[in-house]
Amino acid sequence: MKKYSYIIIDDDAESISKTKRIAEGFSELSFLASAVNYHEGLDLVLEHRPAIVFLEINPKNPSSFLSLNFIDELHRYLSVIPKIVVITNEKDLAFEAIKYGVFDYIVRPVVSSELLKTILKLNKTSAEINPVDLRPEILLPAPLVPIEPQVVNKPLIICIKSYGDHRYLNADDICYFQADNNSTDIYLNSGEMITAFKTLKHFEHVLNYPFVRIHNSYIVNRNYISRIHSGNSVCYIKNVSKKIPFSKTYKSNVDQIIADFSEGNYLEV
Repeated sequence: MKKYSYIIIDDDAESISKTKRIAEGFSELSFLASAVNYHEGLDLVLEHRPAIVFLEINPKNPSSFLSLNFIDELHRYLSVIPKIVVITNEKDLAFEAIKYGVFDYIVRPVVSSELLKTILKLNKTSAEINPVDLRPEILLPAPLVPIEPQVVNKPLIICIKSYGDHRYLNADDICYFQADNNSTDIYLNSGEMITAFKTLKHFEHVLNYPFVRIHNSYIVNRNYISRIHSGNSVCYIKNVSKKIPFSKTYKSNVDQIIADFSEGNYLEV
């Protein structure tokens, strides 16, 4: 019998317990650890190298930064990443998850029959995993079925549709979003502004890191933040004169941005 080690990454402790309880009903699954945010989850995966990661991509707490971009981060460090099984309440993110190459997508509530299907798929497609060593990179030579190479880090393209007009935006070119009643104004690094007939809440649900909501009226691309003034509760955007406020409701998101900037190659003077 094949054995698959797994880690659960979810910002909701109750959801972690429910997923673990269902998984314990399958002798093929071996629990390693759980994490409640992006950074803890990344450290656990790199340390334990599980065969499976059960991942929440629509967290209750935005400051956990759990999203599909977690998969891109794994590709930075691992030549072979674990099988990612998304477990979430959000049905509408399934198509986006497919583009990231997730192994399976389960909509809550998790039931045994759905998890059984995942295990059967693993048995069928992962015969090369050594059942003694649970690390996914330990493979038998020459898999019988050729595997198509996956394209990773493919830039996200956002299509703004209006009466037959399709406007394609590279997400990396977007500085920030501003709410305007039931529509949203999108500001690009070129200085151009484009209006989308969707609410800011819609964009908050479909976009992930590096896009962070900092105010009822604003979502910013953290890669364009040049300055954060906590005393005045404003953010400055590169090459833009306008100051963007942040509110107490989203202060934890701003604190996380500051913490992220301090990681890696960083000098504070």
